[in-house]
Amino acid sequence: MTKKMSSCLAEHADAIGAAESRLIEGRLAHQVAEMFNAFADPTRVRIINLIADEEKCVGELSLLLGISQPAVSSQLRLLRNVGVATVRRDGKHAFYTLADDHVRDLFKQGLEHILHG
Repeated sequence: MTKKMSSCLAEHADAIGAAESRLIEGRLAHQVAEMFNAFADPTRVRIINLIADEEKCVGELSLLLGISQPAVSSQLRLLRNVGVATVRRDGKHAFYTLADDHVRDLFKQGLEHILHG
């Protein structure tokens, strides 16, 4: 450690200690990053928007988005795997919606932020 760095650490020891107490563990940081990655694809964002307020089946999503059912299913699988979407099965049909209000709020706040700017 250089003398300059040592001096900086000594000067900011309280701030470093406070920040260290807020530092999240690596695995949790990875999970949060994966969840935010779900919002990083325009097709997934459009799916999230469609299932934010009501459940939709793969066929409906495919028709609305103009993409194949396998492509929709692939995106939904990723959304389920990171906890953004959930599925409800009714016979041969699967209906998707957002996992909870936290995800819905996160999406809507992001959308509002973009629309506001």
